[in-house]
Amino acid sequence: MEHQETKDIIIFDGECNLCNGVVGWLLNFAPKNLFHFTPFQSPEGQALLRQHGFPTQQLDTVILIDEDGLKTHSDGFLKIIAKIPKWQRVAALLAFIPRLIRDGIYKLASRNRVKWFGKSSSCSISF
Repeated sequence: MEHQETKDIIIFDGECNLCNGVVGWLLNFAPKNLFHFTPFQSPEGQALLRQHGFPTQQLDTVILIDEDGLKTHSDGFLKIIAKIPKWQRVAALLAFIPRLIRDGIYKLASRNRVKWFGKSSSCSISF
């Protein structure tokens, strides 16, 4: 598991087209060296899932591990977005939406992401 200790770790589904698209967007817009991306299917992703008590067969949420700990679902997504200077205001506005509503929308998208966006046999991040 090689990565700089200062980077926030993002664990994502490397076979999900939506997830790969978001990772590509983050690679373009996030400050360089801010995030370390690891697909949950990779050996590193599997080890991190086990370490934090998540199932290793599938992933239904993005996971952010940073200096404050671990965040998932809409909290994880908003915290990721908030780390990008140009998107901090958007994240702050979305944070006003109650978590129950945010997570409901997040879980709906998560359940349907493969149906809506498809599945890839390869990941945008090599592992």
